[in-house]
Amino acid sequence: MQTRVSEMLGVEFPILAFSHCRDVVAAVTNAGAFGVLGAVAHSPEQLEIDLKWIEEETHGKPYGVDLLLPPKYVGADEGGLDRETITQLLPAAQQEFVDDILARYQVPELDDDTQRIVRGGVGMGGIRVSPKGYEPLLDVSFAHNIRLIASALGPPPPDLVERAHASDVVVAALAGTRVHAERHNAAGVDLIVAQGTEAGGHTGEISTMVLVPEIVKAVSPTPVLAAGGIGSGRQVAAAFALGAEGVWCGSIWLTTQEAETHPVVKEKFLAATSKDTVRSRSLTGKPARMLRSAWTDEWESADAPPTLGMPLQSALVAEAQLRINRSSNTKGSGAENLANYFVGQVVGQMDKVKPARQVVLDMVTEYADVLDEFAKQASG
Repeated sequence: MQTRVSEMLGVEFPILAFSHCRDVVAAVTNAGAFGVLGAVAHSPEQLEIDLKWIEEETHGKPYGVDLLLPPKYVGADEGGLDRETITQLLPAAQQEFVDDILARYQVPELDDDTQRIVRGGVGMGGIRVSPKGYEPLLDVSFAHNIRLIASALGPPPPDLVERAHASDVVVAALAGTRVHAERHNAAGVDLIVAQGTEAGGHTGEISTMVLVPEIVKAVSPTPVLAAGGIGSGRQVAAAFALGAEGVWCGSIWLTTQEAETHPVVKEKFLAATSKDTVRSRSLTGKPARMLRSAWTDEWESADAPPTLGMPLQSALVAEAQLRINRSSNTKGSGAENLANYFVGQVVGQMDKVKPARQVVLDMVTEYADVLDEFAKQASG
């Protein structure tokens, strides 16, 4: 499974695993693939702890960091907003709507100490999307031995590309359209992730099958990774057939043994079908694929107010989401019905809890079997 991507990153398998969980990142990296830590909600202090831990666990093997670097968000002209300003910008109608959801579903309130912690958080939701928020994370990342830095939302700024290349760090960027990919390519990125609408999290509307070859053609000779609906060796083989030189997977790791996915949400994932996801702005303000639940249904109802722009929507729902997560373990409760998380359509094949290492090895084994099938067909 050697491609330009595996050579560029120094790995055995060009399988990139995006996860907010450091345990998954380390396990995937140790299995011969490439773990990427999603750090948008990290504080600089926590990121320092996690990167140090990953490096101790992987003994010098390569890994990466992923951030959100959107060019458009509320407060972009000011370079970002502080907590007090964000609080003042939250409209009463949206706040009342969230309060009404929590009341109707009988979700218990947080204790006073927890409320103070939440309301004192960065961005009232912990999402660091402005230069003021993400530059300290970049400083921490570049102080460590990262091999890749990825922009999951928007083209990486020129100074980031320059800084990364000066440090021999590969730059990747996710794209949901050909135009986005061409913009990333012009910015000087080394890898472009063509992410189809099947993917979990922030994603566009074009399917992986259509998007990947379109982007491969548009940005050649820049290598392309395929993302969206990839969680098996057959899907890896399909990605290669479309012209990709590696894959970017996120959802498939959410039900691994190492994943920190909330137990109730993990159970929902294991029971879900590929039809049980929806693109919703209800968590971040930008379209993101997640598990359908009472929460997403409420935001799609006729009397729901418009969602807010990033990062205001995250700030609006941060405390509500914590309350839901704290109480969702009660079977049949309103909180359990509301609980959800980002996940792609590949959730329909996530029916067993496995070690992350086993997921990697299963992908590689099945990929090899597919190649054997192709060889037999070709020899006729």
